[in-house]
Amino acid sequence: MTIAIAAPARRSGRWLEDPGFGVYVHIPFCLHRCHYCDFNTYEGQEELHERYVDALIRDVERNVVDRPATSVFFGGGTPTLLAPRALGSILDAVRDSIGIAGDAEITVEANPETVDATAFEGLLGVGFNRFSVGVQSLVPRVLEGLGRTHGADTAIDALRAARRAGVEDINADLIYGSPWETDDDWRATLARIVDEGPDHVSAYALTVEESTPLATMVATGRVPNVDGDVQAARHEVAEEFFGTAGYERYEISNWSHPGRASAHNVLYWSAGDYLGFGAGAHGHVAGRRSWATRLPRDFIAAVDGGTTTESGYERLDDDARAGEALILGLRLATGIDLAGFTRRFGPRALERRDEAIARYLDSGLLERAENALRLSGRGTMLANEVQAALL
Repeated sequence: MTIAIAAPARRSGRWLEDPGFGVYVHIPFCLHRCHYCDFNTYEGQEELHERYVDALIRDVERNVVDRPATSVFFGGGTPTLLAPRALGSILDAVRDSIGIAGDAEITVEANPETVDATAFEGLLGVGFNRFSVGVQSLVPRVLEGLGRTHGADTAIDALRAARRAGVEDINADLIYGSPWETDDDWRATLARIVDEGPDHVSAYALTVEESTPLATMVATGRVPNVDGDVQAARHEVAEEFFGTAGYERYEISNWSHPGRASAHNVLYWSAGDYLGFGAGAHGHVAGRRSWATRLPRDFIAAVDGGTTTESGYERLDDDARAGEALILGLRLATGIDLAGFTRRFGPRALERRDEAIARYLDSGLLERAENALRLSGRGTMLANEVQAALL
């Protein structure tokens, strides 16, 4: 089966003056909440699944816009807890009410224990063309510490099942730098992932988020906190492995084969507009950032009652929008296109930050190249400091 891949410009991994228009759909249900997770997710609640899908469809249908989506992303939670037919019905609503460009990237997240070749075939059949598999690690001890419910072999089986089903665009999600992981563990995970050859890999340093089981473990001394120096070293190891295997790092934590960067992620990092649907989903259109009510029951009740699912919003002025766009764009390895950024946000957006930019150029954390402003290699490891100063 041949699956359409999104437009080359949007898959290049470069900052875009016109990044397109996105739709994010949130599925908040999980088999088990991982120890590190602070996303809006809920264990169980199977009795709500059908009602939630129905509410999502009706909410999409009452948000008709004349701007076809160039990327659609179903995240969670675990979207693949729902049957492909249910996810396809939501996708059909997006296509009918908003529109989906013919070359759009359409991604669904999947946990390994919830998918097999039949599931992937079903998801391809209803219109998904990119799959993000939550591998996280391929070391049993690390998976157990993270609170994952799948084993290493299950994750590998899921990646292989996707290929057997005809999937041509696969991302593998990884987490590094946990208290349970050794240097050899990380290298072993990378070696096995590279052998499987996904088209894209996301590798994120573990963060201890407040109000998670992991935060409690750290606070009570049951496990040590994460070590930033160890995580920086692990990032360098990932760079080495993936570079040798032909992957390009196009964002701080993302690598892909040429032309397989995530269009939806690049839209975010290029500060593009997107709608969010589902419990707790966020959206941003023309400087207006909004977020939906978090609890699935409340989301369903709002739709059933004909009221808005939005629980809050904020409006960003022109300078705030430019500042956010600048720090997001600097996450990309190629940085921001200065001419395109100026056309989009006006000359004052950069002029107001000239002093901070000059300071980080002098210190070597930023660099200019081919009309681009980007983080240096050392700046990539200190991105938060640079971004905070430029906001």
